[in-house]
Amino acid sequence: MADKIVELTVDGMTCNNCAASLNRFLERKGLEDVYVNFQTREVRYRQGAAGITLDEVKKGIHKLGYSVVEDTGKAPAQWWTLERKLMISAVFTLPLLLHHLAMMVGLPLHWLDNYWLQLLICLPPFAIGFLHFGRSGLSSLKGGVPNMDVLIFVGSTAAFIYSLIGVLLQEADYIFFETSATIITLVLMGNWLEKRAVHQTTTAIGELARLQVEKAWKVTPSGTLVSLNRDEVQLGDILQVNEGDKVPLDGVIVEGAASIDESMLTGESLPVEKKAGSRVIGASVIVSGNLRMKVTAAGRDTVLSQMIELVKTAQQDKPAIQRLADKISAIFVPVVLGISLFTLLIAYFGFGLPFQQALMNAIAVLVISCPCAMGLATPTAVMVGVGRLAKNGILVKGGQTLETFSNIRNAVFDKTGTLTTGQFAVKNIIYHQGQEARTNALIYRLEQHSSHPIARSLAKAMETRLNGVNIVLEQVEERRGLGVFASDAEGNQFGIGSRRLLDQAAENEEGHLFLTENGRLLATIEIVDELKPEARGAIDFLRQKGITPILLSGDRRAKTEEVAALLGISQVYAEQLPEQKLAVVDRLAKDAPTAMIGDGINDAPALAKATIGVSLSNASQVAIQSAQIVLLNGKLDYLKRALSISEHTVLTIRQNLFWAFAYNIVAIPVAAMGFLNPMWGALFMAFSDVIVIGNSIRLKYKKIS
Repeated sequence: MADKIVELTVDGMTCNNCAASLNRFLERKGLEDVYVNFQTREVRYRQGAAGITLDEVKKGIHKLGYSVVEDTGKAPAQWWTLERKLMISAVFTLPLLLHHLAMMVGLPLHWLDNYWLQLLICLPPFAIGFLHFGRSGLSSLKGGVPNMDVLIFVGSTAAFIYSLIGVLLQEADYIFFETSATIITLVLMGNWLEKRAVHQTTTAIGELARLQVEKAWKVTPSGTLVSLNRDEVQLGDILQVNEGDKVPLDGVIVEGAASIDESMLTGESLPVEKKAGSRVIGASVIVSGNLRMKVTAAGRDTVLSQMIELVKTAQQDKPAIQRLADKISAIFVPVVLGISLFTLLIAYFGFGLPFQQALMNAIAVLVISCPCAMGLATPTAVMVGVGRLAKNGILVKGGQTLETFSNIRNAVFDKTGTLTTGQFAVKNIIYHQGQEARTNALIYRLEQHSSHPIARSLAKAMETRLNGVNIVLEQVEERRGLGVFASDAEGNQFGIGSRRLLDQAAENEEGHLFLTENGRLLATIEIVDELKPEARGAIDFLRQKGITPILLSGDRRAKTEEVAALLGISQVYAEQLPEQKLAVVDRLAKDAPTAMIGDGINDAPALAKATIGVSLSNASQVAIQSAQIVLLNGKLDYLKRALSISEHTVLTIRQNLFWAFAYNIVAIPVAAMGFLNPMWGALFMAFSDVIVIGNSIRLKYKKIS
């Protein structure tokens, strides 16, 4: 039970400061692997060795000012919502505000001149604000990360208490009930707009979650089909999937064939043909055909679950650009409280302003300040950017990855399967002893027994060149790193493989593969691995961005340089052993930010060593674990998309932070100097967060070339 992950849905969090205070509370209780996301309202932790129970955790969350949404199988009926608080507050604020505006134009509403009536009208919005902002502000102080609600609470309460003193003294100059009520109403309106806007930044998660299949048809040993919930399916189960159905989970086809639409996961628009032995991804759609599949991943291990998890946790990994904002946010509220008090003292004692004017200036400083904009600047943009990437079949591990990837200066490419198709073709065969038909049949029979991509391609090519010749081989054996060996009924020994098969006299023979009979060379085979059609465009795109393309391969120098010449790559490292590849990538990464682009399996060490690892994988679990960026459909075109969206996400973060800093740098002095009354300050503050979030949402629809 200690290792079980506890998941809760928590309402009431509005920004990173809220999440930080809740995170700190849970960690102080000894809970492990704590994760809090204010955008998705998700809280997760492991019990570990902590002595606190789930009920105690829920009570603690409630004391901090947040509420745990209980899962009862239906949406909880919550009456006292933010919308109702705003509506009631606005109804009572409106007459006070109208009275204030009417007085300014010389048309007072005399029935509201009664101070006690104004007090009664102000009480409902003040009570709402006192409880709403007071509880949130107090919880943030307990968490050690004071938030904006502390400022709103202090400002609105100061205006109310000052006005209450005016009622008791019957002094008109002391009455500012409309200021207290308006501050509360406008900030509630800002919170409501912010809540709606933040929801827009998480739509990618909802869209991905809706792709999940709820039911699956399991094939029992007797052949009967049984309907199971997704959570009941186990690894190794055989599932039946028919035309028009969604593939329930990740797996391998064991029977049948189908044309499958994977566009919702990989961004690939055309259906993909799959047959027995092919991997299938959960949530892809069977366009035509039907199949039976063996489940290889379930629960959190499926590609779709990994995608949802990466989008959810994206903003946890903060870019370096956010760290300054975090440091300032941590001290922002105490600093603003100090500035507000300083404004009050200087205005009253230094410049001789009336106390009520000095107090209004101080309150304006409190309510116009907005630390939330700084806290929202990065996570909202990262959530939208990572969500847009995920919808394009590009998985990115966090905001730090986005920022680093947008700044890369070197792009190191593996050759086979990355720049080339990995589908090998026969370029030429030299028959040293004649007997072409017999030689072709030997190549075919030997390579049938190997699962290596070259062997499979060669066997397929030879199948059309047999000319009716059939050779029976015995004791077939594949030796890793050498080749395939066998004998026939007469005792002849055959081998096909690399140069290591050859004796010293023939070791300078040019070629890729060699066929021998009793040590005698029968054939030399030259093979070619075709370039991916999009490879040249991707390399040219990187070069235009000022990024240096580099080719790093373990293949022979002549072949590697041939590929490099076709793509216009000048920096080439060939015939590199795995440890040499690591050394090259390490050296390049120390000189400049370097991305390693590989297939995510053979290149896992190099992907991990690079500044950023990019896997051109067809959704393999190894790729998701080894690289920071995964292109699910394996196409280099998507490397361009990944880089462009990353750059625009970082640009959006910078724009947001610029606005957040500029707004506060300008607004606080303006309010301190008395050029802005508290009501206008509250209005501007209410919209400052919405502007930041709106700019982030714009990234979702922005045209990116």
